[in-house]
Amino acid sequence: MLDAASDKKAYNYKLIDISGISSIADYFLICSAGNSKQAEAIADNIVEKMAKENIKINHKEGYRSGKWILLDYNNIVVHIFVKEERDKYNLEKIWLDGKDLDVEEYGIENWS
Repeated sequence: MLDAASDKKAYNYKLIDISGISSIADYFLICSAGNSKQAEAIADNIVEKMAKENIKINHKEGYRSGKWILLDYNNIVVHIFVKEERDKYNLEKIWLDGKDLDVEEYGIENWS
């Protein structure tokens, strides 16, 4: 998923382990896109690459506006935001009790 997002120039990644504090998922992957078209391209690439690995998506939403796209893969939920929406909803603050994981350990350059 990180590689698929990176391929389409997602940035400002936040990978949070929420397994010990929530039953929603084990991980949240939050990233930013420059605009709604880029957010859609990032989401499409993630869905396509996961499908090639036979990993099926449970639910997706947000394509209509493209400002906040959610991809639910059961254990991992991906949130792709344009900057204004990310600032507005500030999911990172809501999940402060989660454990931050360093995406650079997975070979992804993290820039904001």
